[in-house]
Amino acid sequence: MQTEASDSTATESLQGVSAKERFERIYFAIRDRICLLEYTPGSRLSEEELAKEFCTSRTPVRRVLARLESEGLVESVHGVGTIVTDPDINELVQIYHLRMELAVLVGKLSPLPRSAQDLDRITKLITRCDTEMQNPTQRAFLELNMAFFAEIRAFTGNLPLREISERLYYQVVRVVLKMMPRLGLAEEFAAFRSEMQAVRAAAEIGDWEAIGHIRRAHISMSFHRMIAYADLSDSNAPNPSQ
Repeated sequence: MQTEASDSTATESLQGVSAKERFERIYFAIRDRICLLEYTPGSRLSEEELAKEFCTSRTPVRRVLARLESEGLVESVHGVGTIVTDPDINELVQIYHLRMELAVLVGKLSPLPRSAQDLDRITKLITRCDTEMQNPTQRAFLELNMAFFAEIRAFTGNLPLREISERLYYQVVRVVLKMMPRLGLAEEFAAFRSEMQAVRAAAEIGDWEAIGHIRRAHISMSFHRMIAYADLSDSNAPNPSQ
């Protein structure tokens, strides 16, 4: 399953494609817009307008919105419609805790060998990161982060693990953008580049367990940076490392 879809392809006519492909194109396009804050928290998503944009009936759009609601990205409000949710770090503590534990399993459950081509994609992401760091933007950071997550997800052949990891990732990814003004864009880019470099080095020698621990450490550090900048006390923000 892919992890993102560009609007240039997503908005093309869906005539002639299978129902499954139609659903996936619409789903990935809307999900990415939500995660990139193109659809800001509180925005109302119109089934009619989306169906018109994607040149399809309202049925697949309704199914997509139902899935997004099950994933916590939108909510159905009686008398209002489908509204984009507003992520809050207070509500995501347990999700971050679970993500850290699952990260370690990537290197243990059905790890998949990486080809030279696979490693080259990560190298290109690092190079792209270096370029973006010269004039950093929030959108560029998150697009890189999403692309790197797709590579990490492909490290395991355990499908349930991949699906759960993906769902949790997209539940929390918006928080990073939301808090970026306080976190510091340059610092986040530097930490992210360090993670990609470490994962690339471990993958090159086939140290899958190291990759899991590297990933866990960076998720933990990111979480604690956000907790610190959100000025949350220990009483309302349990430490997920305990």
